[in-house]
Amino acid sequence: MEASKLRPGAVFKMEGKTWQVLEYEYVQNDRRKFIRVKIKDLSSGVSHEQRFNGTEYFEDAQLTNRNMQFSYNVDNIYTFMDPNTFDQMDVNFDLVKSAMQYHTEGNTYVFTMLDDKIISVTPPTFVVLTVTDTERSVAGDTARNAMKSATLESGLTIKVPMFVSNGDKLRIDTRDGTYVERA
Repeated sequence: MEASKLRPGAVFKMEGKTWQVLEYEYVQNDRRKFIRVKIKDLSSGVSHEQRFNGTEYFEDAQLTNRNMQFSYNVDNIYTFMDPNTFDQMDVNFDLVKSAMQYHTEGNTYVFTMLDDKIISVTPPTFVVLTVTDTERSVAGDTARNAMKSATLESGLTIKVPMFVSNGDKLRIDTRDGTYVERA
């Protein structure tokens, strides 16, 4: 893969390590042209900025995705199962913490893997969660786009419109943790 083809999300190998592009910027000034990227070492998680000329070449890194369902947890170890092969995989809570904020029974998570090592765990794009605690709406609280806090069954707290009440089922966008609509 040429440096000029790098884009956010691309994964490549350089200096014996596997890197993921977080940010990409093409810079051209009077004297030279170069590509400035912010990259993350997938083995250590360390990020830094790097400059490349457009003709540098890198080896592609092949990622695989695997669908998994949550089975159970013991302390900080979460066990997931492949619904097709029934293989089980134990994962440390630190790796799944952000995905588990959106957990409901039956969710299928996408495990992105590099050389059988889990790089990331992604929840479904949209989930339906029940409101467990929110303030009551009061007549007259109808300012334009008025929002209030609501705690969902998974423990996640988000901003919702004033008409939402306890027990309502809401569709949540897991990419940014925002309310989409009543379900």
